[in-house]
Amino acid sequence: MSQALQELLDLLDLEQIEENIYRGQSRSAVVPRVFGGQVAAQALVAAGRTVPADRHAHSLHAYFLRTGDPGAPIVYEVDRIRDGRSFTTRRVVAVQHGKPIFGLSASFQTDEEGLDHQTPMPPAPDPATLPTSPERLRGYHHLAPDVVERFIQAREAIDLRYADEPPFGRFGEPREPHSQVWFRTNGKLEGAIDEPLLHVVLATYVSDMTLLDSVLLAHGRGGWAVGDVVGASLDHAMWFHRPFRADEWLLYDQESPSTHGGRGLGQARIYTQDGRLAISVIQEGVVRVPR
Repeated sequence: MSQALQELLDLLDLEQIEENIYRGQSRSAVVPRVFGGQVAAQALVAAGRTVPADRHAHSLHAYFLRTGDPGAPIVYEVDRIRDGRSFTTRRVVAVQHGKPIFGLSASFQTDEEGLDHQTPMPPAPDPATLPTSPERLRGYHHLAPDVVERFIQAREAIDLRYADEPPFGRFGEPREPHSQVWFRTNGKLEGAIDEPLLHVVLATYVSDMTLLDSVLLAHGRGGWAVGDVVGASLDHAMWFHRPFRADEWLLYDQESPSTHGGRGLGQARIYTQDGRLAISVIQEGVVRVPR
């Protein structure tokens, strides 16, 4: 396991300070605020620690309410909404400086047999043939060196590979609002930590990294890295359909059906390398052109 992955796992390992109350540490993202995927992942950890081990996360719905302060811890307050025969529901509020910054509802279910179908996996290049993030990023001489290094540092724990040029790699002309990314953790998850919830939490963490890329592609924008848009996540939803491992390749197939009124919508499906639909994701974010 890489040192960066161990540091990420430590970041996601919350401290229990009272019944239904947990505290997590924080750190800066590529921009000077708490990364939304970190808050969502930590909130899911808090919810999961109040749920029986035989019930697995099947969905989450979240709102980003305020910008997080990377210099302060985050307190997660869990509300045990319901414990039914098959489903368990939890609500989590993340608090900093006495104010809520994030709210999440998560649902967990016992394993069941039932009907089964899925949308087929789309064509995608073999991840082994694609450049790593550091290889790709260090070739972008139009980006400031500190921007490149912040990107690389923020993604050290994750092996993330774009199938095509990301928005900040080639911009100026609108492209198809569709993006593909392969990802997995930068190291294997083994031993006591290798639990289903951790894989779901790590996928939640990564899901906020690139989902609005397709919005930027549709308008030929490079994003914050080149300064031609400003934005932030507004809300985020995920449905976990089938088991998967975050330390094995996952294809993140993303598209944007709409941008309007200063908001952009991204939707995506995440597949295992052998073609099983593992996760569906939808996110809306603020996407504004600077004045």
